[in-house]
Amino acid sequence: MRLRDLAELVRAPAALSVPGDTVAGAAAAGGLRRSTPALAAASVCLYWGGMAANDWADRELDAVERPGRPIPSGRVPARHALLTAAGLTAAGVGLAAVAGGRRAAAVALPLAATVWAYDLWAKNTAAGPAVMAACRGLDVLLGASGGNLRRAVPPALTVAAHTYTVTELSRREVSGATPALPLATLAATAALAATTAGRRPGPAGLLAAWYAAGYGTAQARAAADPTPGRVRAAVGAGITDLPRLQGALTAKAGAPAYGLGLALVAPLARILARKVSPT
Repeated sequence: MRLRDLAELVRAPAALSVPGDTVAGAAAAGGLRRSTPALAAASVCLYWGGMAANDWADRELDAVERPGRPIPSGRVPARHALLTAAGLTAAGVGLAAVAGGRRAAAVALPLAATVWAYDLWAKNTAAGPAVMAACRGLDVLLGASGGNLRRAVPPALTVAAHTYTVTELSRREVSGATPALPLATLAATAALAATTAGRRPGPAGLLAAWYAAGYGTAQARAAADPTPGRVRAAVGAGITDLPRLQGALTAKAGAPAYGLGLALVAPLARILARKVSPT
């Protein structure tokens, strides 16, 4: 298994959207801690493990709809993908427990279980978007596990709502959609940006507007032309522009410098997404 094949299996560039969950959660819960970088790394492991498990679970469907993916193309044996998924998941839970103790483990374990539940069961059901949204919401709470969890609930719900819109769109990546779907997710994106920005202008408002402009433009294009390619582009934008929303949430929690740093990850994620698809 070549490194590039592994990167494609786990959607490596998409992991740039993950550390922001941890940072936003920590900022809301009282501030970043020494454990925050390790918890962010644990989140990345869980994300990559989920992506590998997703492709393993979809290997038969992908053989028909996306034969170029690593498993159906033969570049990654199915058993290696499953072992990769299990190993990364175990690494993520273990790292969270070592870095954040029992409180972090108490979030990491249900997070890992929810990721696998999505991949193996919920993905192709009506519950799919809600389960995936729960994954990202729990990821924010993982970052907050060293502080006041209750204060991190609003940003967790915000990231979860964003994830819901991306997941709903992703279900139409192959078949295309009607204009109503991207219009509905666009309205939700505008509401999330407005709520995050608040009434006072400042770093959070600017970053929220940047988020809405990037992801919103892709959704508007999909609404005007809801073909598979446009919908897939909107999904990609939803993944790569998430750091802007995380940055706005972090700035709103009182850490504007960290918020700006997170938001600046988005352009890099878009560049890398041209080499390895995030979807």
